[in-house]
Amino acid sequence: MQESLDVDRLERAVKSVYRDVAEEPTQEYHFEMGRDLAKRLGYRDQDLDTIPQEALESFAGVGYHFDLAALDEGDDVLDLGSGSGTDVFVAAIHVGETGSVTGLDMTDEQLAKARQLRDEAGMENVSFERGYIENLPFEDGTFDVVLSNGVINLSPDKEQVFTEATRVLTTGGRLAISDIISEKLMPESIKTNEDLWAACIGGAEQVDRYTTLIEATGFEVGDVRDNTQYEFVSEQAANACQKYGVKSISLGAHM
Repeated sequence: MQESLDVDRLERAVKSVYRDVAEEPTQEYHFEMGRDLAKRLGYRDQDLDTIPQEALESFAGVGYHFDLAALDEGDDVLDLGSGSGTDVFVAAIHVGETGSVTGLDMTDEQLAKARQLRDEAGMENVSFERGYIENLPFEDGTFDVVLSNGVINLSPDKEQVFTEATRVLTTGGRLAISDIISEKLMPESIKTNEDLWAACIGGAEQVDRYTTLIEATGFEVGDVRDNTQYEFVSEQAANACQKYGVKSISLGAHM
């Protein structure tokens, strides 16, 4: 964590952006949203047709990693930073009635939307909890798989996020994530800019350090792939991507 980063201000900025994402998905943001994005990233039409469409309107993921997660019937799954629930609802399709999917988010408006959509869809194996990805409110060894999509870059303490993911996974548990990373070290002017943090750029870790942090907490990283289909849409964000190699990746890891 950078000492000059005001973590409280960062949290307020992130919550503000993702409150708007939940309530006003048609507004303009630094990033693209919605079904067209999900399809381009690799989500299957049959899954997108099945989940609540209002969740999909607020989808702001950066990649597709369900093939890396290799979800099985009966798996218990945790999604870090679940937003309005797109990935939770997709995961619920794959784990079936004998499995469960829990979404964790810190933004009240996202949680309210996701819970309402879950109730309307009658998805009894889905729950949404309020909390922080650096301090998971779950017992050790609760889940078979941890997912996350475009969220861990928003944390100022990524090592703690991966430590917590390790803790709540069962022996042999799996991690499948998509996230924003950088190829070059970014200057303090970007890394301390709350607006660019909330846009998933300011907190982007260099890719080699990112995978090192994961492995330091007990995971073995397998596939790492670039998501060339993903791009930021605002000029400010696009400039940072071009200059510092900010991009989306998906990766799978196991304990």
